[in-house]
Amino acid sequence: MRRLLLAIAAALSASTSSLASAQTLKVVMHSDVKALDPIWSGAYITRNHGYMLYDTLFAIDEKLQVKPQMVESWTTSDNGLVWTFKLRDGLEWHDGTPVTSEDCVASLKRWSARDSMGQKLAQSLQEYKIVDPRTFQIVLKEKFGPLLDAIGKPSVVTPFMMPKKTAETDAFKQIDDYIGSGPFVFKKDEWKPGEKLVYVKNPKYKPRPEPMAGLAGGKVVSVDRVEWVWIPDPETQLNALLNGEIDMIESVSYDHLGVLAKSKDIRIVPNKTSNQYVFRMNWLTPPFNNVKVRQAVTYALSQEEFLQANIGDKRFYRLCKAMFTCDTPLASTAGMEGLLDGNAAKSRELLKEAGYDGTVVVMPQPTDLGVIKQLAPVAKSQLEKAGFKVEIQPMDWQSMVTRLTTKKGPPSEGGWNAFGTSWVQLDILDPLMTPYLSATCDKARAGWPCDEGMEKLRDKFVAATTEAEKKAVAEEVQRYAMQIVTHVPLGEWFGAAAVRANVGTMAVPPPVTVFWGMTKK
Repeated sequence: MRRLLLAIAAALSASTSSLASAQTLKVVMHSDVKALDPIWSGAYITRNHGYMLYDTLFAIDEKLQVKPQMVESWTTSDNGLVWTFKLRDGLEWHDGTPVTSEDCVASLKRWSARDSMGQKLAQSLQEYKIVDPRTFQIVLKEKFGPLLDAIGKPSVVTPFMMPKKTAETDAFKQIDDYIGSGPFVFKKDEWKPGEKLVYVKNPKYKPRPEPMAGLAGGKVVSVDRVEWVWIPDPETQLNALLNGEIDMIESVSYDHLGVLAKSKDIRIVPNKTSNQYVFRMNWLTPPFNNVKVRQAVTYALSQEEFLQANIGDKRFYRLCKAMFTCDTPLASTAGMEGLLDGNAAKSRELLKEAGYDGTVVVMPQPTDLGVIKQLAPVAKSQLEKAGFKVEIQPMDWQSMVTRLTTKKGPPSEGGWNAFGTSWVQLDILDPLMTPYLSATCDKARAGWPCDEGMEKLRDKFVAATTEAEKKAVAEEVQRYAMQIVTHVPLGEWFGAAAVRANVGTMAVPPPVTVFWGMTKK
């Protein structure tokens, strides 16, 4: 009996020790999560959720170079039309079943239905061919130069790999099964919308042997559990971090940087990747179904007020009219002459020519996402100076995302006319990847521009073979985009995270918030 009691005591002690040593990261992300399907939703918070539990065929390193991730090796035929990919050994779904070529092909098909680059790839595709359980081919009708860039793109829509039965879900409907093969397992039973999401370390995950670099390399997980705790109020977030109740704030309010910098227990982690504010209009309903009314917007708006209202600190923003962002190979101001200078008189002139009848512009405003919260009020002020009538409708960000995605009709039917949002630089570096340049009608992203000329220009960019050709086509695309007005760039900003001093991050944080490579002492 004594021996049995000692054994029980030892087991209890080991259990208690294990619980005590379990490392949990508690994090406030930039938004709550309501949509869990990163193919269906374009929200960055849903993309971040995707990186927790899904893996990708390829990934980008800190130099934005595409590297293999789930893929072990690949070859290309001499004519460039047959690409053969072999998966790494030992890849498993969270339920223990092996990842197969069929899973990957089904995932690529679903992704390509929703992504601007994927849609272009699909136009050049002849077929996907299964060679064996670990090998598949992409067979093309015509060369598609940026193929690896497409299937290795890091952001919306990220081509995450899912099990075949999940990936066969209609791309325009949300999935309801969240089994991945990535470094974390989603605890759906602990998900409390509006409160928290929970992820635990995937003990069966097999990282690549290379060092972590950007989103590429070995995804080494050093914590046992990650909790995304939703705290909508920035002041409450700040106090929770200072008091040690949470370990990290993904997107810090700029008003709090001074307070945090004075604390020896807090470390500021600036993001070196820029973000671009944009104004997007619904082409399907008045008044923005009229191109002259859309053009009037390009004269009415001015960047400085948007950046001041949302960021305020000049260290973290810059004026930039380049559609493909400043300080990049395709940066240009072509076609921007006279635009975005707050020219209300020119805007009123165009509205008169367009026969604008005073139709109210309904703009949803996210009340719980600080970095874009003030876009709608600034746009309202500038547009009203030019003669528009504008109504703002406040709501939480996730409700706004759902409304933008699912409601194509007029505001009287639950729809919308325009909204302000932000894109990370990684999504908008060229005419092919920039989601808002896709003018594929009902297949385009919310706003649904429909223009054959734009699609021909994007095809021309795909066909460009030299950097000079790409630059020339990119400028042509930018000029044309501002004529038909797919969207309007409103300047660039840089974010910053804050972590407790006992939390370790990668030396060069990746451009997407991920939790492999993070430690907690």
